[in-house]
Amino acid sequence: MTTSEPVQNVLDVPLSEALGDRYLAYALSTIVSRSLPDVRDGLKPVHRRLLYAMRQLKLDPASGFKKCARVVGDVIGKYHPHGDSAVYEALVRLAQDFAVRYPLIEGQGNFGNIDGDNAAAMRYTESRLTEVAQALMEGLDEDTVDFRATYDGEDEEPTVLPAAFPNLLANGAAGIAVGMATNIPPHNAAELCAALRHLIAHPEATAGELTRFVPGPDFPTGGLLVDDPATIREAYETGRGGFRLRARWEVEKLSHGLYQVVITEIPYQVQKSKLVERIAELMSMRKLPLLADIRDESTEDVRLVLEPKTRSVDAELLMEQLFKTTDLETRFSLNMNVLDAAGVPAVMNLREVLKQFLDHRHVVLERRSRHRLAHIRHRLEVLDGFLICFLNLDEVIRIIREEDEPKVALAEAFGLTEVQAEAILNMRLRSLRRLEEMAIRKEHKALSAEAKELTALLADPALRWRRLDEEVAETGRKFGQDTPLGKRRTGFGAAADLPDVPEDAFIEKEPITVVLSQKGWIRALKGHAEVNGETKFKDGDALALTLAAQTTDKILFFASNGRFYTLLGDRIPRGRGFGEPLRLHLDMPNDAEIVCMRIYRGGGKLLVASTAGYGFIVAEDSVVAQTRTGKQILNLNDGEAAAFCRTADSGDSVASVGRNRRLLVFPLAEIPEMARGRGVILQRFGKGADLFKGGDLADLRVFSAADGLQWKTEAGVRTIAEFEEWRGKRAQVGRLPPPGFPRNNRFGFEA
Repeated sequence: MTTSEPVQNVLDVPLSEALGDRYLAYALSTIVSRSLPDVRDGLKPVHRRLLYAMRQLKLDPASGFKKCARVVGDVIGKYHPHGDSAVYEALVRLAQDFAVRYPLIEGQGNFGNIDGDNAAAMRYTESRLTEVAQALMEGLDEDTVDFRATYDGEDEEPTVLPAAFPNLLANGAAGIAVGMATNIPPHNAAELCAALRHLIAHPEATAGELTRFVPGPDFPTGGLLVDDPATIREAYETGRGGFRLRARWEVEKLSHGLYQVVITEIPYQVQKSKLVERIAELMSMRKLPLLADIRDESTEDVRLVLEPKTRSVDAELLMEQLFKTTDLETRFSLNMNVLDAAGVPAVMNLREVLKQFLDHRHVVLERRSRHRLAHIRHRLEVLDGFLICFLNLDEVIRIIREEDEPKVALAEAFGLTEVQAEAILNMRLRSLRRLEEMAIRKEHKALSAEAKELTALLADPALRWRRLDEEVAETGRKFGQDTPLGKRRTGFGAAADLPDVPEDAFIEKEPITVVLSQKGWIRALKGHAEVNGETKFKDGDALALTLAAQTTDKILFFASNGRFYTLLGDRIPRGRGFGEPLRLHLDMPNDAEIVCMRIYRGGGKLLVASTAGYGFIVAEDSVVAQTRTGKQILNLNDGEAAAFCRTADSGDSVASVGRNRRLLVFPLAEIPEMARGRGVILQRFGKGADLFKGGDLADLRVFSAADGLQWKTEAGVRTIAEFEEWRGKRAQVGRLPPPGFPRNNRFGFEA
């Protein structure tokens, strides 16, 4: 029997540590290889490999197009071992002039549109590089950047492109990594070049100073930036922030005093078809009362026509309504989180991004100059050999004809190097004519002068920065404001200086009757209808509360947990059904019930009280809740519940009655006004073995003493003018109510 050999190199590692190491490796791979762009060329690996593969296929702007399937095949076969659909989607985006400010790929065929339609399949579309892409790869064969082996080791690919074009800021970038993200809007290349030149001339310039040259993003779909300059400047100084972008619109006058609003540019990354659908949906929901119709008359250019309800509608007010409720105004966030030259992610401000680009271009210039100088020196060495050959032509011919090893003989006879001797032996006979000698001397002189310039350039940093300034200026001229591609598209504006318009101003005002059932189902009936036996409820359910209101009213709901909730009348479901559970609209605990439903008046006072007889006066403005969770106003002890909410500014006296059938009348002024709390005792219900033990508050109302104390009976409203017998101070027990007071101990008034 043989025993197996023990497994070698077994490491005892805690599971948490092993998982942490592996997840960290995955996170770093995602950050570096997929999600974050390089600050130098502004590209992610998939984009860089796409452009390089197309360059290898010689798809320059002057050549013909090739099928995108061929390009994608080369990319995934040689450089990018991922799915073909992902690579094709990246290719399509680089060719969409509404998605990329300066397209890197020129497409032929269906590459999608601003409505959100997808591009055709890759077998139907064709592509080639643009001049911008050529600028990014200019000098790639001149040892300007490092190369690395591809994933299978059979080829090489650049780690970064030389990038004579400031692509990171010009085209922007977006990506989500593990624990971090990036979002950079596109900018105008001419403005970026102006900022780069200023930074070359003034290396200590701050990000704030550079915003004089880069006033804001320049989106491919145009639009208007409505942020103030201080906000934009702060975003560029920190590398984080956001920009408010609005659609560009104008008013077209029609006959008979009518007009229509025409939208010619929409915000970046907004799909036009979905925008139109959203506006139409809001119109059907009656949330755009100022708008009568919308038409999409777009061709290659955007043209959305808006018709106001009447000619008296103010166009500015109409558009402000649309800006608040639709994607005609969006916010584009700025998060300049990029990989620096060492591959380390960092959030940079405007100055740091531009400085890193210039540093990269400086390295490219040095490497390109050294490569060119080495090439010139090699050529001069060959030309020197040719000149020696022409001066000793007869002897050179004799050596070549007679010697067994002419290369060695030539080197010994004329002191030639191996390179010079090899070049002479490879020279064609036609090159021995006199004109060729003159051309060689001319080339030698020109190359010598160029070598001298390059030597001086490499020795003097100031000369290199001057040369770099000239290159940036040339890029600025090539893609400048006077070219169709370089002209700024996004303008600057300001939000209309209109008074604050309340939310209900954009809702069509209609009368409704709000119906709340005992099981918490709510609905709105059209008009101020009377809720009677014909009003249907679910089995086992019945009417709890009703309220006559308008769709523009804010409805206040006071719950037994002491919280106030707010719901706009227009948002209450309407129809002939049973409505919807109120808890779909409000985050209310399951054990809480609505005890009061009223219209928000504004500026009023409310008296709130619990079953324990505690309460206080609260300003109505302070109970309006801004969120679904409501606002806690009345604090409660165990076993207590909020029970009453009455209008507190409708009289000067308070009448309270307990379930022990004791009535107390006292001045309203004895109740304090608070913002939140348990309040003070309004009426006591006895202690210990007292006759009144166990009673709690049954009803509460505020009234005017001059009008007398009133309550409702089956025969109508009964009033007693003399009620001194029940007058007292707050927190007293009270007395038995007058004869004829309802047996349910209720006044019958809910307000």
